[in-house]
Amino acid sequence: MTDTVIIAGAGPTGLMLAHELALQRVPVVVVERRPGPTDALPGMAINATVVDLLHQRGLMDHVGEYGFEFPRAHFAQIWLDPVRVPGRHGYNFVISQTNLVRVLAERAAKQGAEIRWEREVVDLAQDDAGVRVTVRSPGGQEVLTGRFLVGCDGPESAVRRLAGIDFPGQDLPFLGIVGDLEVGEDHPLLAYLGAGEFPGGLLTVGPLEPGVVRIATAEFDLRPADRTAPVTTDELRDSIRRLDGAELGDATPRWLGRWDAATRQADRYREGNVLLAGDAAHVHFPLGGQSMSTGIEDAVNLGWKLAATVHGHAPVGLLDSYQAERYPVAARAGRTTLAQMVLLHPLGHVAPLRELLSEMVELDEVNEFLVKLAYALDVDYPVPADQVAGETHPLLGRRLPDVPLRTGAGETSLAELLHAGRGLLLDLAGGAGPLALPGWDDRVDVVAAAPSDEIDAARVLLRPDGRVAWAQPTGTDRTEPTEGLGRALATWFGPARASAAG
Repeated sequence: MTDTVIIAGAGPTGLMLAHELALQRVPVVVVERRPGPTDALPGMAINATVVDLLHQRGLMDHVGEYGFEFPRAHFAQIWLDPVRVPGRHGYNFVISQTNLVRVLAERAAKQGAEIRWEREVVDLAQDDAGVRVTVRSPGGQEVLTGRFLVGCDGPESAVRRLAGIDFPGQDLPFLGIVGDLEVGEDHPLLAYLGAGEFPGGLLTVGPLEPGVVRIATAEFDLRPADRTAPVTTDELRDSIRRLDGAELGDATPRWLGRWDAATRQADRYREGNVLLAGDAAHVHFPLGGQSMSTGIEDAVNLGWKLAATVHGHAPVGLLDSYQAERYPVAARAGRTTLAQMVLLHPLGHVAPLRELLSEMVELDEVNEFLVKLAYALDVDYPVPADQVAGETHPLLGRRLPDVPLRTGAGETSLAELLHAGRGLLLDLAGGAGPLALPGWDDRVDVVAAAPSDEIDAARVLLRPDGRVAWAQPTGTDRTEPTEGLGRALATWFGPARASAAG
């Protein structure tokens, strides 16, 4: 077997994972059953947390030209005000899934990842050494060997099925259509710009470019006659009529597809050397960019852990921490989107509750709670008890805001210091120089910076995904590395190199 990681699926999750692994010089092959990039992708936004993650890798510099910041959020299309939330934080970013995929594919390939189109996973076998993946291509079948296989191949994941992983949940009666339409400047659909609620469901219309709109219909308590059949213009026209009696008018579809309201989660994210991420691991009602964003967060959490395992310095249990951290996040996303569906239908029945919640979000505490939920800013990972050993700090398990920093080399930012995808010990205590970590300098960068009013710690150890693994309170005297720091380094980055430790 080889050290190659095989990724099934060239969507946002698979390509972000490919980028993370290639950044760490792990050989990566992405296989995708589609013949190439396509415009027929439904996603339209990423949340504030993913914006921060892309900044951490320098990717927002490439993504930014294809979208725009959107300082809004909603809960069941009850609008919130993120600007009122205290502290430094980002905002949602509107970008089509098509453009995001193209940027991520380009950046992953530049790092060295190989993307093979028209390759469909049809069989797999594994042993302790790795995986053998059979893929079907236009030229016939071929077998790929690697250390790990990661299924990022969507709700109907072949990898999940072949690995024998169950996908329990519920599929509610639902008829959803999404697509892009070419319309004239006076087209009647332009009167529906935005997100609208109707007794039977939802109608959302958003501009993509001059003369082109993205449309999505959602009808509750209905099912398509054949969910595998292509969507026709007549089917879209009928759906719009049922929702508000509106007419589609003269419009030319660029593409039309289906979406649904399933809520499902794999019963486990790992089976030996096979792992799942993104929609292959969990699906839920896609509100506010949560679907695409949750998958990208999976990729960033998993990437550095897989890389450490391939390179041989991962501590025991590191790869298992992927499920331990990400499974509860997806489970909560499923619960909160189901709660939003309850607030959307039947609209007449839930109207009083919506009115009450609309009043409640005027309260700063309620607004902040729901904004952080929508932006995934409320996700804190638990820190292993044996690492803490009585030492606690409120920053543990959290992500820090992207604050500006001043170092001996000049002005920088926290996100910029994480571009390489390595661990980071940020020393804000002042003094002659930063702490030295000779046993971990192949995995962890040490940077001294001037104290920051926005980081309430003298020193912080960040994982490659930007999560705080250890923090030392402000006012601490300058010392050699503490026992707590040593435990955190061992927990997340493995033992020190023998030569350095000796």
